[in-house]
Amino acid sequence: MLPVSALRAALLDWYDAHGRTLAWRAPPGSPPPDPYRVWLSEVMLQQTTTPHATPYFEAFTARWPTVTDLATAEDSDVMAAWAGLGYYARARNLLACARAVARDHGGVFPDTEAGLLALPGVGAYTAAAVAAIAFGRPANVVDGNVERVMVRLFAVGTPLPAAKPELKRLAATLVADDRPADWPQALMDLGATVCRPGRPLCEACPLTGWCAAFASGQPERWPLKTKKADRPHRTGVAWVLRDGQGRVALMRRPDKGLLGGMMGLPTSAWGVSPADAAPPVAADWRAAGAIEHVFTHFSLTLTVRVAEGEGDFVWTDPEAALGALPTVFRKALERGLG
Repeated sequence: MLPVSALRAALLDWYDAHGRTLAWRAPPGSPPPDPYRVWLSEVMLQQTTTPHATPYFEAFTARWPTVTDLATAEDSDVMAAWAGLGYYARARNLLACARAVARDHGGVFPDTEAGLLALPGVGAYTAAAVAAIAFGRPANVVDGNVERVMVRLFAVGTPLPAAKPELKRLAATLVADDRPADWPQALMDLGATVCRPGRPLCEACPLTGWCAAFASGQPERWPLKTKKADRPHRTGVAWVLRDGQGRVALMRRPDKGLLGGMMGLPTSAWGVSPADAAPPVAADWRAAGAIEHVFTHFSLTLTVRVAEGEGDFVWTDPEAALGALPTVFRKALERGLG
């Protein structure tokens, strides 16, 4: 049985001295941050690194400083501002949640996990994070960094991802009423900066006295991981069509599905042979090479074809399109403009 009070005190002391300075975070001991900023950051950080998410967070909060401001934004503006963060269902959920908070809660976020969980697009992790960090609730906040700390602290032998329920249970044994907002952030920071993937920096860790992986002499062995299955590969065609003014043809993708609601180039279905793909309009199409892109569940090769012509599209200046398109379409457009 770990001495929870001593372990918590050691980690919180370390956090006071070494915690990261982040755009959405209040320093240790400060009044809690705006729940809107905590919620927005947590949504952005899902499947996205802190350095990549930070400029997006700063741009969003400058343009939409409150949840009510975001709730009244045009869908297309938010989706364009999100371009480059990936996982675009998050942007649609972001708008749905902001509008629910504005409409049903007077622009004020619920201050409990249960209340937060009732909001559209808010899952167990985000509800716990906002409840703890913004409202000082002693919640069990477990992300990938916290999982890695738990794996090593307890030398959990079950490979990830199967170990996740066990790691969440172990993390819950360390939750207490003392400094509930700082505790999860301290664990996250320890995992991000010290208890890192690969070789952990055990010499800088405040928890080595209690860490079973450190005691083993080979802390880098943890976490164990189940071998991932090979990622499926798909093919398709992206068409770069330009008009007499040099503008490029874009179209809005269906709301449902991958990159739903986003602006993109006309493409074939992703999964057909380029030889079988029918172009969006009749034109003198020319080959312009191909681009590669990797999504979470599959990799994609898009053959790029270019032409001049007309049609019922959203005609956009190429530079503006490059700044607003999701990465896969930006790659294809760059190749087509080549």
